[in-house]
Amino acid sequence: MMRRVVVTGVGMVAPCGNNVQTAWQAVVAGRTAVTRITRFDPSDLSAQVAAEVKDFDIGDVLEPKEARRTSRFVQFAAAAGREAMRDSGLEGLTSPRERWGTSIGVGIGGIEDIENSRVILDAHGPKRISPFFMPYTIANMAAGVVSRMSGLKGPNVCTTTACTSGTHGVGEAFLYITNNMADVMVAGGAESAITKLAIAAFASMKALSTNNENPSEASRPFDLNRDGFVMGEGAGVLVLEELEHARRRGARIYAEMIGYGMSADAHHITAPAPGGEGAQRCMRMALEMAKVPADQVDYINAHGTSTELNDKYESAAIKSVFGTLAGGISISSTKGVTGHCLGAAGGIEAVFTALSLHHSLVPPTANLKTPDPECSLDYTPHEARERQIRCAMSNSFGFGGTNGTILMKRF
Repeated sequence: MMRRVVVTGVGMVAPCGNNVQTAWQAVVAGRTAVTRITRFDPSDLSAQVAAEVKDFDIGDVLEPKEARRTSRFVQFAAAAGREAMRDSGLEGLTSPRERWGTSIGVGIGGIEDIENSRVILDAHGPKRISPFFMPYTIANMAAGVVSRMSGLKGPNVCTTTACTSGTHGVGEAFLYITNNMADVMVAGGAESAITKLAIAAFASMKALSTNNENPSEASRPFDLNRDGFVMGEGAGVLVLEELEHARRRGARIYAEMIGYGMSADAHHITAPAPGGEGAQRCMRMALEMAKVPADQVDYINAHGTSTELNDKYESAAIKSVFGTLAGGISISSTKGVTGHCLGAAGGIEAVFTALSLHHSLVPPTANLKTPDPECSLDYTPHEARERQIRCAMSNSFGFGGTNGTILMKRF
């Protein structure tokens, strides 16, 4: 029998808030965090807006010396991981931690450090390259630092699957617990890729919004006038715990995780498969694993990137999977507030999905003013909605045709 898994802690660093409470309040209010880029001068770029994490201070989590040797995406993961562990009540326990692990997805890693180190190499030569360059940049350092901070000696992994990294990170952690490889997993995603090179690269692909005059309206999932995604950054982390392990210590439970799906489009390096064919299989797999009928799903936190093909094909996939039930499902993309946080997106959105179940509240899709006729479902425009949610789904899809879906239910 598959072991049951529950969410007992949540942590977050997001463009709309540096902790769960602040970020959740902003998402529920539909208060966008997109502004003109401040981390560098974007004036020569076609896309000049992003959802940056503001006023972030790692000082309460890492010692100054370690912080200087740690990349920004790792710092986000460390802060979110610490918050999640404290929230779960596990941080202060003296239990052996050989069966407590870490699974944090990262899509790109320390691209800012790579850019900066290349400048140093060209200007000053190889002797000026920091011996910490590799630990700065490699993607699994997010999981590594969280593991070390909390003494988590079980599985320690990093999924690197583009924009699906965070969802796969949570899903893989779920499988480790159900298959008795761990009792506790700190899982999610982290990313910090708002750099000039990354923005220029995505802009060259015509993937980013160029609504530079109205940053607060640039990320507009499912809107007819959307013109591309807005890059975000941050980290979202959950503590997943085997049910009886959580019950024995009287843990608060936000939600139960019951299903996980993953698939490949095998279609195109960046574009989703027509009709969201791969996304359809991914969602169906999560439902089949959970043994939950489609009519039990009341909320979907959509991938909803604010790009033409993703929004259209994700909508088509939902219609295909749920049929006549699709119109009764509350759907929203929280990326209208956070932007698209790449490898962190699935972790951040998994936290929001758990909170939606816990609070019986569907967050809105910000900036949805003119619905696209090809996206003709209930996307919860403008205002949050109270609703008793039995099951909630969260989708992520990434370059390379990789797809991930997680399914939770009210506990």
